[in-house]
Order: sequence, then structure tokens, then C-alpha cells
Amino acid sequence: MTHPRPTLSAPPDTAWQGFWVAAVLSLSAAVSLGITRFAYGLLLPPMREDLGWSYTLAGAMNTANALGYLLGALTAPWLMRRFPVPRVLVGGAALASVFMAASGFLVEAWPLLAQRLLAGVTSAWVFVAGGLLAARLGTWHPQRSGLLLGVVYGGVGWGIVLSAWVVPQVLGSHAGQAHAWAWAWWWLALACGLVTVALLWPARFFMEKELSGQSVPEKFASKSGNRSPSAAGTPPPRLGRLAFSLAGYACFGLGYIGYMTFVIALLREQGAASDDITVFYSLLGVAVVLSARLWAGLLDKAQGGGALALLNALLGVATVLPALFTAWPLMLLSGLMFGGVFLSVVASTTALVRHNLPTAQWPAGISAFTIVFAVGQIFGPSLVGWIADGPGGLTQGLLWSAIALWVGAGLAWRQQPLPR
Repeated sequence: MTHPRPTLSAPPDTAWQGFWVAAVLSLSAAVSLGITRFAYGLLLPPMREDLGWSYTLAGAMNTANALGYLLGALTAPWLMRRFPVPRVLVGGAALASVFMAASGFLVEAWPLLAQRLLAGVTSAWVFVAGGLLAARLGTWHPQRSGLLLGVVYGGVGWGIVLSAWVVPQVLGSHAGQAHAWAWAWWWLALACGLVTVALLWPARFFMEKELSGQSVPEKFASKSGNRSPSAAGTPPPRLGRLAFSLAGYACFGLGYIGYMTFVIALLREQGAASDDITVFYSLLGVAVVLSARLWAGLLDKAQGGGALALLNALLGVATVLPALFTAWPLMLLSGLMFGGVFLSVVASTTALVRHNLPTAQWPAGISAFTIVFAVGQIFGPSLVGWIADGPGGLTQGLLWSAIALWVGAGLAWRQQPLPR
């Protein structure tokens, strides 16, 4: 797919229309991460008990999902060269809905692993396409670009909140039935299907702008497979100079996914009721939504690895609280802290790239951070599950997750700004 030369001025639609487009587009983030990945943490305890899984196998389900996400992120540029980005968005959401529904019909480990991998592939297509369209929307409304991007990515939190309300209610209403957890997968798939229908409106909006000549900006074109003239003659970045921040980000991927995979299982072991789980996960999701603006000032000012280090350290504190304490107020504090920080870690690496690399090298820099993060979150769930199968249980697993995050904080702290 080739694009005409972009028009960077705002289109004749109103600012409110741009906001509503971003609000509906945020549903793509709700599907791609909030539901297809993070809802599994709520379903892990009943599936593990029903199917007789070890914690290692339970963690491997999210390992497969993370591996699929990496494959999806790597294939998304190829896909968007062949199809318009809005169609990739809607098609990916539709396929994700199908794979979510398939989970309710499977009980054997290998088919479920394959389903989690395929759901990861399609969710990456949705997330990458949604992010690209959000960036395009921001160029049309430059004075509100930060707000619009925050609204779109905050959709991850809405997906978490939806999962927090749907899964416990469905499990409770079908208690005593064989494989009651299957109903939760089907209800979540229905939610994804409804979101797919809703995404038709922003998809149509962007297709109309495409036809009118308002296309993707050059600086984002390389992400969808089109090399800009400025990028063509620019040498690749010397990423070794960002080694400390890259290593710190890999530790983030290793540590955060252990928490999101197993924290609900740990709370269940500690005796938390279904209503308590709903409150905990809902607060975590709302904190994700509100976090978009919370750390904006820090990300604007931190030229080196300071922001990544601070956020990793805070995540380590949030992760270790359930491993050391059982007091319910501290559990809620853990969820609020975690939700208020973890997506901002992703934003901190984007800010680091923008502060330290020329514009033409941004795609290569962001790709490098994406890959090391993916490697971390691929190994994280299985490693934490393997530790949890040992004598220390889930408490020991989350403790090691916190240690990984603190090691990442120490590594990121050593990252100095690159000379201009």
C-alpha cells in the first residue's frame, strides 16, 4: 500500500469529533491487551483447578500469548503494506474474537497453547494498527495529541475493568457446571465481537480521510512498511549506546507479566472473595486509564534512563506487596500502584528514543525496545510458574518478579543521555 504525500494540518472535523474517534478507537486497546491478554489472569485459577495444570503450564499459556504478540508485531508492517490500516484493525479484532471464543471449546493443553498464540498474533495486529491510527489522529490535532494518545492507550484499562466485572459474575452464575470457565471465554468473545462492530465507525472515518488525501505522516510511514526519503539515507542507530535501558526494559517485560498472570491466583490462595477480586482488578484497570497523564511531566523531562528506572522500581514495590503481606488495604494499594505505572513504562521507552535518536531512527529504536520487551514477557510467565511450583509457591514467584523489576531499575538508572 502506498500513501500520497501526507497532509499534516487538522482536517475540517471538530475537536470533539477527534475526541470521540479516539474514545471509540481506545476499544482496540481494550481488546488487544485488556481482554485477550490480561483477562486470562482471572481465568487461570478455575482453569488450573479444573484441568489439573501445574503453575508452569498455566504460565506457559501467557508465554504462548506473548510469543504470538511478538510474531504479530513483526508481521504487522508486512500486513499493512497489503491492506489499509483500518481494515487490519477491524480484521484483527474479528479474528481475536474468534480465537477467544475457541478457548471455551478446548480442554487439552496443546490446542489451548495454540489458541493463546494465535490470539496474541491477532491482538498485536489490532494494537499496532490502533496505535498507528492514533498517531495519525494526533497529527491532525497537534495541540491535543497527548490527550488523544492517552485516551486511546487508556483503553487497556477499560478492557481490564470489563474483564473484572464479567469473569467473576459468569463464573458465579455457572458454578457447579462442568468447565464453567468456558462460559467466561464465550462472554469475553462476545464483548470482543461487539467492540469489532463499534470499530467500524473509526475505521470508516479514517478510510474517508485516506480517500480525501489526509494520510499517515512520513515519520510513521516506515512502521507500516513505507520508507521515507529521510530514513533511506540515515545510518542505523548504534543501539549499544542504549544497552542499559534495553536491558532494564527486558527486565520489565520479565517482571510485570508475572504479576499480571498470577496475582489473582495468589489473592485466591489468600482467601479473597469474588467481589474482592472484582474490586481489586477494577481499581487496577481504572488506574491504567488515569495513568496516561500522571507521568507526562516526568517523561518530558527525563533524557536518560531515570524515568524507566523510577517506574520499574515502583512496579517492584507494587509486585512485592502481595508476596509479603495479606492485609487487604495493602493488596488494593498494590493494584492501584501497578495499574498507575505499568503502561507508562512502555511510554518511557518511546520518550527515551525521541530524546536521544534522530527522527529517522525512531522506528529502529522503538523496534529494538519492542523486541527485548517481548523476549522478557515470553519467558516471564513460565519462569514465575516454574518457581511457583517449588516450595515457596506463588509468593516466591512474585518475589522473583519484583527482583527482576528492581534489577531493571538499577540497569536503567545507569543509562545516560546520548550526546547530540
